[in-house]
Amino acid sequence: MSISGEKKSAMIDLSGVAKSFVLNNQGGAVIPVMAGAGLRVAPGECVALTGASGAGKSTLMRMIYGNYRANAGRILVGGTDVARAEPRDIIALRREVLGYVSQFLRVVPRVPTLDVVAEPLLALGVDEEKARVRAAELLARLNIPERLWSLSPTTFSGGEQQRVNIARGFAHDYPALLLDEPTASLDPVNRAVVLELIEAAKARGAAIVGIFHDDAARARVCDREADVSAFTPQAAA
Repeated sequence: MSISGEKKSAMIDLSGVAKSFVLNNQGGAVIPVMAGAGLRVAPGECVALTGASGAGKSTLMRMIYGNYRANAGRILVGGTDVARAEPRDIIALRREVLGYVSQFLRVVPRVPTLDVVAEPLLALGVDEEKARVRAAELLARLNIPERLWSLSPTTFSGGEQQRVNIARGFAHDYPALLLDEPTASLDPVNRAVVLELIEAAKARGAAIVGIFHDDAARARVCDREADVSAFTPQAAA
């Protein structure tokens, strides 16, 4: 089954995607989690992945990002087939094309917060001063106190780490974005900032796939929903 967008060029284009996990510590048991998945997301469009817990929302996101290798099918992101790409090509895709805001901040300890947020721009060769200015703008907008910018975010509260992660994910104008619960646990002020960032990304033409358990946020920024329950092996049979 395929859930398609409008009939125009897609930045993210999945077809026939399947995934199963092998439990080596349980006698090699094979657990099929997804089959026949299809999804098209055009530039400037935001699609929310929906479905019950365990339906495969996070699994699908991780396959798009290349953290999980699909067992079958095609996952095109900006023309690169993530399902078949070499690791160096996936790294280049993540650097230039595909951003990912996860629920958890994973950074090298002792690196200052300002550098953590600026890093995606520095990796692209952006002038260091310009990269730091952009990072500072985002940190200020997301209400991270300036006195914390020189500290490692590994010492921050969960909410502060989430906002640093969001700032990092929006530092570069990625043509495609994956958002995993970007407004979870945020106060109303910072939630509003994140939604504005998402709307601005859509306005410049980013294709976005997200998981939003925040119903109001999903209704505001998402153009449509894709129920991943339709991709379970039972539904596809």
